[in-house]
Amino acid sequence: MSARIERVVTSGTFSLDGGTWDVDNNVWLIGDDSDVIVVDPAHDLDAIVAAVNGRTVVNIVCTHGHNDHIGQAVALATATGAPITLHPADQMLWNVVHEGITPAPLADGDLLTVARTDVRVIHTPGHSPGGVCLYIPELATVITGDTLFCGGPGATGRSFSDFPTILDSIRESLLSLPGDTRVLTGHGDETTIGNESEHYDEWVARGH
Repeated sequence: MSARIERVVTSGTFSLDGGTWDVDNNVWLIGDDSDVIVVDPAHDLDAIVAAVNGRTVVNIVCTHGHNDHIGQAVALATATGAPITLHPADQMLWNVVHEGITPAPLADGDLLTVARTDVRVIHTPGHSPGGVCLYIPELATVITGDTLFCGGPGATGRSFSDFPTILDSIRESLLSLPGDTRVLTGHGDETTIGNESEHYDEWVARGH
């Protein structure tokens, strides 16, 4: 059986720079009936474990280190025995939530495998220094965390983020993917590379 992608929506809060906001997060599961990768285990451990449904978790991938995307990573690792992976440039964000634990490093170009399907790591800094996206060519899908949403780039008005950097990441690493590639985001609805590429010049002109 080929790999598929499942979504679990969990609800909680995101905190940074002294502010806290209510958020709904997309938790993505990539795999088949036997093995899965869990992407961005947010807020609700029970809901995530229920979605795993007894399958082997081969990797817990955090697209970046913001607390709403990593909150249940350690608990899920404890429950499943799976490794946690994160780009090391986001270790300082991770440490706010899980000090004393160091995830295994992700790097641009790394290939993860689940259900005989390759998942390619793309480093896309801007929303955070260590933000990554996960490209699954066989499924014509990219999981973008908070780098690219339906409607534009992720927020950059907070610590450790930078708007010109996220624009460069999107232009160089994401808009070069086929236009029909599904974009599965960290929050909200999915889109496609083609739909978003039409608006790139508007984002540049907007300037933030």
